[in-house]
Amino acid sequence: MTSGTSQTGLAGALRQFEAAEANLEKLERLWQVIASLIPVGIAFGSNAAYDDRCRAFENILEHLPKIDGWSPEAKPMDLNEIAQARLDAQELGEISCTVSVEEAISAPGRQLEEYRFRFHRKRRQLVREAVLGLCGEVDEILSELEKEHGEEVPPQRSVNSPRWDDLRDRVTQIETLLGSSVKRPPRWSDLARHLRFGQVGDLRDILQHDWPTAKPALLESLHGSEEPVPVDVYDLGELASARPRGAVPTELGWDRLSEEDFERLIFGLVSGEEGYENPQWLTRTRAPDRGRDISVLRIVDDRLAGVTRSRVIIQCKHWMKRSVSVAEVSQLREQMKLWEPPRVDVCVIATTGRFTTDAVELIEKHNASDSALRIEMWPDSHLELLLAARPALIAEFSLR
Repeated sequence: MTSGTSQTGLAGALRQFEAAEANLEKLERLWQVIASLIPVGIAFGSNAAYDDRCRAFENILEHLPKIDGWSPEAKPMDLNEIAQARLDAQELGEISCTVSVEEAISAPGRQLEEYRFRFHRKRRQLVREAVLGLCGEVDEILSELEKEHGEEVPPQRSVNSPRWDDLRDRVTQIETLLGSSVKRPPRWSDLARHLRFGQVGDLRDILQHDWPTAKPALLESLHGSEEPVPVDVYDLGELASARPRGAVPTELGWDRLSEEDFERLIFGLVSGEEGYENPQWLTRTRAPDRGRDISVLRIVDDRLAGVTRSRVIIQCKHWMKRSVSVAEVSQLREQMKLWEPPRVDVCVIATTGRFTTDAVELIEKHNASDSALRIEMWPDSHLELLLAARPALIAEFSLR
């Protein structure tokens, strides 16, 4: 087994993961058969079928690549070895000895389970960026198709647009990338069915139900909500008992984030906040288009006026050495016209930098006018205040 891949690039890496998973599945099936052939209790003697499958198991095990330097090493025990170990444990009469023997017998199966867990985690890491990019493309295509097929188009009419084929292609690519390592999100099968039928009514179902439901669940599964955040201490009680003193840093390490990390941070901020729903990534990072980053609905529940929903577009600017200027604000106002329908009610400019004095004045004048669009500024100082109440996000993104 070679240490490198036979071909470079994502496609080549996927082929290596697929080959490794094929071997893993063979081992899992073999172990099920091997385990079923292990006698109950103490039984000396040989079994040709058992021995042949053990040899096949050991042969395939040699072709299972390591994951971060680890791979299964436990091999099925010989039947006579199993019988002798059980006999020795019985003669000792210690329950711990019996447990230890049975654990040794089942070790190959447990190690395969461990490998499967690590495999899924690494495969998610491999495909994450590509799936994020494809999700952004799906958002763009759906936006274009929505404009091409307005309410006046009958729902039973076929979607006659080359972008429909593009949509099918992007969803198929996502399906391929997910493999067996990512659980399919809710309404994923509905999405596939509507893509297959290809009528305007199917497009509307995708826009209103399938994609808004599937995408957030998909993104959450990709970013490993169950992955641990590293902790450098063993006992928090001892840490608190030591009564540490000193100044508390309020500034966050924005320079530790990439552009995609910053977008993920803002996405996580609005996703977990009460009063916000249906967050969506709208484009890929650095996409050469209209610059949309995150869309979300802001919910205001007034006991007198009822519930109102405002569509919010958040532009994420991970700028360490630049301030948002008048030119960016002016360009933003013009871009908003291209993003409708549906209407954009609020545009948030979230930046790790600041705003120039002229930009602040322009935004304040705009918000004081009769324009239906409101522009909000989220500079680094504002984000630091928001995140101060959300230490879990600070830890997850290693901002301090």
